[in-house]
Amino acid sequence: MGDKAVSFRVAGWRWGWPRHAGEVAAVIVVAAVIALAATACAAAKSGPVAAPPTAPAVIVLKQGADNGNGDIFITPTGGSSVGPEIISNTGKVIWFHPLPAREVAADFRTQTYQGKPVLTWWQGPGVGAVSGGTDYIDNDRYQQIAQVQAGNGYSADGQEFLITPWNTALVIANTITTANLTSIGGPEDQEVVDSVVQEIDISTGKVLFRWDSAGHVPYTDSEQPRPAAPTTPWNWFYINAVHLDTDGNLLISARMAWAVYKVNLHTGKIMWVLGGKHSTFKLQTAPGQVLDKAGEIFAYQHDPEAIGHDEYTLFDDESAGGPGLLPSSRVVTVKLDQATKVATLVKSVKQPEGFVAVAEGNAQTTRNGDLFVNWGLVPYISEFSPSGQLLFNAQFPGVLTSYRAYRLPWHPAG
Repeated sequence: MGDKAVSFRVAGWRWGWPRHAGEVAAVIVVAAVIALAATACAAAKSGPVAAPPTAPAVIVLKQGADNGNGDIFITPTGGSSVGPEIISNTGKVIWFHPLPAREVAADFRTQTYQGKPVLTWWQGPGVGAVSGGTDYIDNDRYQQIAQVQAGNGYSADGQEFLITPWNTALVIANTITTANLTSIGGPEDQEVVDSVVQEIDISTGKVLFRWDSAGHVPYTDSEQPRPAAPTTPWNWFYINAVHLDTDGNLLISARMAWAVYKVNLHTGKIMWVLGGKHSTFKLQTAPGQVLDKAGEIFAYQHDPEAIGHDEYTLFDDESAGGPGLLPSSRVVTVKLDQATKVATLVKSVKQPEGFVAVAEGNAQTTRNGDLFVNWGLVPYISEFSPSGQLLFNAQFPGVLTSYRAYRLPWHPAG
C-alpha cells in the first residue's frame, strides 16, 4: 500500500502525575510518549512463570467486590520486574510473566480467538509515539499460539490489541511524515505523527483494512499546539484506542483532538464525531453532572467503550501535563440521541483520591454491571457499583503504573 517503514523512535513527553487534587506536576522525560522506564528483570521471554516471588504486588486499600467478576489483569511498569500479571481481588499474585530488560507490556487481558479463551498482550520497548513491538496470544495452558505484527512497514505501538469476533486483530501504529501546513499558518515542511489503525488477519498477517488520521481529519481539529521547530514531530491527533461499536464499526479515540470518531470498518468513512471542535452532537449534562472548563464532556481521553443502547463510557484524563480542565480525572458515561444529535453526560465517577491522570487509563464495564477502572499514571485501580459506590480500591507501590487494567474471568487448563 506504499506505507513507509519507520525504524526510529520519537522524543516525547512522560508526564508526572499530581500528588494532590488540583496540583499540576508535569515532569518531562525524553522517551517515547507514555513509555515508562523499563529496567532489568530476572528472566527472558522463554516461557511463563507461575507467580515468582519477584512479581510486583499491589496494596489493597479497600477489599471488596467479591462478586465473581474474575481476576485482575495488569502490566506493572516502572519497577525492577515488569510484565503481564494476573492477581486476585485480594492482591494475591496468580500468574506473572517477567519480561527481558528494556521491554514493557501493555493491554494484557483475556479474549476469544477461534472460539477459545486466550491471553493476549503487547510487548516492546515502550508504549505510544513511534514505538514498535509485537502482540502475543497464549492459550489456556500459557503456551504461545500466535504472534501479530502490524503490516506494511508499520510497528504496533502497544495501545491496542483487540481480537474481533471474526478472528482478526485491530492494532494502532504511527509513522512520521511531512505535512505542508501553510494553509493554517504553519511551515511547509512540518514533521507530523500520523496515527494509523490496521485490521490484521491473524493467521496470515495480511492487512485487511487501514485508516489513517491525516487522510480523514483536518489538522485544525487538533488541540495540541504545534512545536516551535518543524523538525520536531507534531503529535497532533494521537490515536490511543480503537474499539468496536455494537454494530461492528470502529470507535477511534483521538487524544489530542479531544474526540471519538465512529468509522465505518468497510469504507473508512467517518459516521459521527463525539467531542472536539466538530462534534456531531450538542453536548449537555444530566442533573448533578458538569462539563469541564472547556465546555467538553471529556478531554485527553482514553478507551471509548460501547455498553449498548447508544451509551458509551470513556476514561476522562482531563490533562496532558498542563493545568487540568477539572480538579480530578473521572470516568464518564455518555448517552447519544441519534435523532436530535444530542450527547448527554449521564453519569461519572471521580478518581477516589482526587488525583489527575495526565496519561493512560481505561474503564471496563464488568459482566455484572460494575465499573472497573485503571487510573493510568495515577497508580490506582478501583471498582464501582452501578450506583457509583466504591467497592474496591488498590494502589501500585512505588513508581509502578499499568497502562490498562481489566477484571475478567479466566479458567486455565488444569
